[in-house]
Amino acid sequence: MMDFAHNPRRRLLLSAGGGLLLSAALVHRARAADEVEIAMSGTSNGSNVWFRPRGLLIHPGQSVRWINKDAGNVHTSTAYHPDNKKVLRIPSQARSWDSDYLMPGESFSITLDIPGVYDYFCLPHEHAGMVGRIIVMGENISAHPYADTDSQLPQAAIDRFPAVADILRLTQIE
Repeated sequence: MMDFAHNPRRRLLLSAGGGLLLSAALVHRARAADEVEIAMSGTSNGSNVWFRPRGLLIHPGQSVRWINKDAGNVHTSTAYHPDNKKVLRIPSQARSWDSDYLMPGESFSITLDIPGVYDYFCLPHEHAGMVGRIIVMGENISAHPYADTDSQLPQAAIDRFPAVADILRLTQIE
């Protein structure tokens, strides 16, 4: 009787097959996540507010749902876009959004189809640095896509945007 552990050819075939199954499962899992959740929250006294994750990498056609998990505060998810009286910090062909005020437990969803970098903020908390960044995968994602508009945003917002390179490397930034 042959021992599988001592047969190099069989070990190679088994490990290659296992690797293929594992990679297929990971690819399937990434595609199966049609909607990604971003929590809106803050400290109990309101001294600190945030989106979690702040930075996110998704596929074109994936949906993002923001949910207000902050029991004592309202929040918005609002695109940096002239429709919202802000500078453009989403792809020029992309549709703008504004969730309006979300009470605790309420949520808002959008589907992002156009590759690029999408910067967004919470209307009442932008000056406190409550901002986020989503990258929709595609060709030629710029490392600093909106550097020319940084001076038009509060410094706290600029300081809180995760770097594009970090999002691409880590897929999400808490």
